[in-house]
Amino acid sequence: MENLSALSRETLIGELLSPLIPEEPRPMVGDATRTYSVTSTATAPCNAGPLVRKLALARELLLRDLRDQMQSSQVMDSPQVLREWLRLYCAGLEHEVFIVIFLDARHRLIDAVELFRGTLTQTAVYPREVVKAALARNAAAIALAHNHPSAAAELSRADEFLTQTLKSALVLIDVRVLDHFVVAGDTVVSFAESGLI
Repeated sequence: MENLSALSRETLIGELLSPLIPEEPRPMVGDATRTYSVTSTATAPCNAGPLVRKLALARELLLRDLRDQMQSSQVMDSPQVLREWLRLYCAGLEHEVFIVIFLDARHRLIDAVELFRGTLTQTAVYPREVVKAALARNAAAIALAHNHPSAAAELSRADEFLTQTLKSALVLIDVRVLDHFVVAGDTVVSFAESGLI
């Protein structure tokens, strides 16, 4: 798997704008047209088809642009950008991930990190690691997020308990938990908007 985040913006744009070169045609009975390989867009393996690679390049550019927007303005004043970033980041994932969005005192993005990765239905989250990561980045506030690969946008009791546990641990080091988002397909549910924070 190639790490597209390591490529420069110029390289990404150059590859994205380069001509799409079709794969060699596969023998098909009664059809002599060229085919393009299409698989998941979540990652871009080195041997992926040209169309899949272009989609992965476009996704990486969009993630970077949304991240830049979050660094230049207060994330929670306009959470739509964060929601779009989360939707795009979690698109196509077949396992749960737990993401922490670290914010400065003015609620601008410091960093967004996938701290934990789990299985199809659960992720183990360790409050100690979240606290360490917040201290290492000198964060004043954080937003939490995790995905539901099943596309069920429901807030569980376990999610509520985890949020309260993290909130209690982080208040001891003067870091506020502003929100916890659950990403399920195209839906992003906010704990704050649901009155749970």
